[in-house]
Amino acid sequence: MTPSFDHLSHQDLLTPAMRDVLHRMARAARAPLETLTPEQARAAYAAGAGVLEIPAAAMASVHDFHIPARDAHALAARLYVPQSPALALDSSPLPVLLYFHGGGFTIGSIATHDALCRQLSHLASCAVVSLDYRLAPEHKFPTAAHDAWDALQWLALHAATLGLDAGRIAVGGDSAGGTLAAMCAVMARDAGLPLCLQLLFYPGCAAQQDSDSHRKFAQGFVLSQSQISWFFDHYLRSPADRHDWRFAPLHAADLEGVAPAWFGLAECDPLVDEGLLYADKLRAAGVCVALEIYRGVTHEFIKMGRVIPEARQAHLDAAQAARGAFSQTFSRISNT
Repeated sequence: MTPSFDHLSHQDLLTPAMRDVLHRMARAARAPLETLTPEQARAAYAAGAGVLEIPAAAMASVHDFHIPARDAHALAARLYVPQSPALALDSSPLPVLLYFHGGGFTIGSIATHDALCRQLSHLASCAVVSLDYRLAPEHKFPTAAHDAWDALQWLALHAATLGLDAGRIAVGGDSAGGTLAAMCAVMARDAGLPLCLQLLFYPGCAAQQDSDSHRKFAQGFVLSQSQISWFFDHYLRSPADRHDWRFAPLHAADLEGVAPAWFGLAECDPLVDEGLLYADKLRAAGVCVALEIYRGVTHEFIKMGRVIPEARQAHLDAAQAARGAFSQTFSRISNT
């Protein structure tokens, strides 16, 4: 996601640290993702994924396993268990966050989001299950949506076998992973599967990329308009898929009764407007929503905690939301 400064505007909105990151990315002169094949893009993203990450938090255990999808494909997953799980009172099983990585449904993996998942597990004192859903263009829409929902259903049924609390499950993700988490929250509502929280870092929510923020931050702010088009051209089967609410949660007909939501949005991000619109639609449906806009930073900032203070703050804020949601659910269950 190499930025170009040829037509950069609104630089004054960026923090000095964020501006420095973008200048360093521009000086590196790496080929834009949209000029690469998907395989090349995945390799490039993986190579740079940890450069600006905070040091990986130590875990009590990290366990790789597989979750069966509806077509019997074995989805790779990774379970993180924190060293001091304060939310596992006495011998109670741990609450768990099912996390979906970002990457435009085309790039990204468990490995690229390892440090982030470790940090969320550590700060929230909960287990995290990170899912390697299948990627486009080899697996087009709605495969990623199916994989995400299949994994959530499996986790709800088999949580106890992993030492996890099926009554305290949250979903979360960044960017495309946030889209999958938002979708799962709606499907969980419809299936009668209670969730504690949907934790959404700058989720994609809209059918079309035509908002003011898409125009304002179309080029030079990590995630460009051409990259978004490249991702979706690989992922979607036809233009009609754009209007499927599983791709664009803003098209969901009814959001009443879905899980409470926490949003972490970046001010200088093409996706910020649709995140705000989705938060408003949830509120209008009576859903409890907490929202933070991190000023002066771009898409992908939560993976830049080594140099971007707002990333570390977002980790803390998200973890606090998760801890609160898990604690409220535990207290409610204990009092019934």
